[in-house]
Amino acid sequence: MKRIKSALALSLGILFSTSAMAEWPEQNITIIVPAAPGGTTDIATRIISEKMGKELGKTVVVENKAGAAGIIGTQALVRAKPDGYTLIMGNIGPNAINYSLYDSLPYKKEDFAPITLVISVPNVLVVNAETPVKTVAELIKYVSENKQHQTFGSSGKGQSPHMSAEMFLQRANLNAEHIPYKGAGPAVSALLGNQYTFMIDNLPSSLPSIQSGKFKALAVTSDTRVAELPNVPTMKEAGIDNMVVTAWFGLLAPAGTPDEVVNKLHKAAKAALESEDVKTRFAGMGGQAGGNTPAEFAKYIEDQQALWADTVKAANLKMD
Repeated sequence: MKRIKSALALSLGILFSTSAMAEWPEQNITIIVPAAPGGTTDIATRIISEKMGKELGKTVVVENKAGAAGIIGTQALVRAKPDGYTLIMGNIGPNAINYSLYDSLPYKKEDFAPITLVISVPNVLVVNAETPVKTVAELIKYVSENKQHQTFGSSGKGQSPHMSAEMFLQRANLNAEHIPYKGAGPAVSALLGNQYTFMIDNLPSSLPSIQSGKFKALAVTSDTRVAELPNVPTMKEAGIDNMVVTAWFGLLAPAGTPDEVVNKLHKAAKAALESEDVKTRFAGMGGQAGGNTPAEFAKYIEDQQALWADTVKAANLKMD
């Protein structure tokens, strides 16, 4: 009799669990952006959120939680319930670089359930249009000869723009003070105000200022030129070898989120990323749409963590 009751209870549990999954989502979904508005993380999230919401039949809310190189927003994600209702637009900084850059983090690699890569973009070396340089070589000379101009900005410590600039300084044998901001939006605004000399930024957040003539683009970090800036050389063409960097952004959920929910989220994100208008908008930002499987994205992140561990070690960089 006990065996019958146990079997019945188990069957009912499976039935109710399956039913609950079939009904998911039953409420709105939040995607945390671990950066200020205006940067690539924010832009990409807002582009796909509405389409994902339509696919899932619920509103997808974007919530900016900037600060500490993406750590504040990332910490909020890992504290959330693993029910699929709170996600994050993870990126190369908090989900790859930070592990080797910081001795201590309030999260670990195992705290995440990868969903899919959303977009990958090159970085671009930019200066204010008023800065009296037109090439990378001229910038190197200008910075080396003018102490008051030995400054560079970024979207935050440990993010790919910061690390790209550190790599650039090493390759160019330059010294400059790092001025971090809480996201690309504030960093772009500061460069527009001539508050520092140069920045290596994710292309999407600086592209409007380049196209409007407020920034001068000196080089891109991709291995080939980008269609949106055909006259801008690659770093290699500009005389800086071994300087190829691709920034990436992707959706993650807290570890423990049911596979069925992760798969539903992946399906919704993939549908959004395969839509022609999203692909067109991403291409217009100099980016490439993702859409890989959760397993493929997990392997990609693992490879990126190893790659940046080697880079940080070679650069002898550490953050408090």
